[in-house]
Amino acid sequence: MDRTHRPRRLRTDGIRPLVSETSLSASDLIAPVFVDATTDERVPIGSMPGHSRVPVSGVVERVEEVLETGVQAVMLFGIPEEKDEVGSRAYAEDGVVQRAMRAVSAETDAYVVGDVCLCEYTSHGHCGIVEDHAAEDPTLTVKNDETLDLLARTAVSQADAGADMVAPSSMTDGMVGAIREALDEAGHDAVPIMSYAAKYESSFYGPFRDAADGAPAFGDRRHYQMDPANAREAMREVELDVEEGADVLMVKPALPYLDVVRDIREAYDHPVAAYNVSGEYAMLHAAAEKGWLDLDAAAHESLLSIKRAGADLILTYFAESVAATLSADSQT
Repeated sequence: MDRTHRPRRLRTDGIRPLVSETSLSASDLIAPVFVDATTDERVPIGSMPGHSRVPVSGVVERVEEVLETGVQAVMLFGIPEEKDEVGSRAYAEDGVVQRAMRAVSAETDAYVVGDVCLCEYTSHGHCGIVEDHAAEDPTLTVKNDETLDLLARTAVSQADAGADMVAPSSMTDGMVGAIREALDEAGHDAVPIMSYAAKYESSFYGPFRDAADGAPAFGDRRHYQMDPANAREAMREVELDVEEGADVLMVKPALPYLDVVRDIREAYDHPVAAYNVSGEYAMLHAAAEKGWLDLDAAAHESLLSIKRAGADLILTYFAESVAATLSADSQT
């Protein structure tokens, strides 16, 4: 038989790393950090092993731990001391995230990204102002245009507090344009927007909602987050965000939507981000605890696949552990 073509020739130890097509580094990663205004000590997150909510007084120490692994960027999520119908603590000058951003920006060299949404701050857990009687009527949802001003105010308050980038995640139509206009008017024209351009109504968010105390008190988010069945719709969403001034385009979740990551990568020159979400993190931990997977190897392979699909940036709860493994491997 003809054996002219033998791909295995390029899989020996000497040549394998030289022909490797995709690499992963700590500079690709963004680490989420949860800041809790209701506690004065770290509170472990049961559904996300290795992660905790930290008090504002401890956020600098927490971010410094991230930086020690080689990861240079963090995204801050807040748990406020109180909630109301309009999520007013999301855009308060003395809000939990704003205080945390001032501290982190002043005392560390971290690149600080702010999540711009209202779900952690509203008493009903939805991502904006809800329609009247929404609690009783499942056909009702978030008021789109009325929510835009609150998102813009939140983004400006974060930029005022030292955010290097803002990341609107509410899937509100027109959010990027409203935020870009507000930032520019406030003198923050150099602050980029990383839009959650294709955010799906996913079953993989459960542990995050535990971590950020942001689950809806009623109903669900199907009226504003995307249908998991749709890929072409994602491209329409992305096109609109690009037109409105998005600087980075994010897909959330990551692993179940690698086809969408690839489609966006091929269609746009913008940096593409993917959010390796809490459920993706938790399921690997659960399998590893059963002895079914090597956690470090599975985590690295997962992030490598996201990068291979076309993501330039990966927001992941594995950021520190994978970065530490990459560093150790480089020294051997």
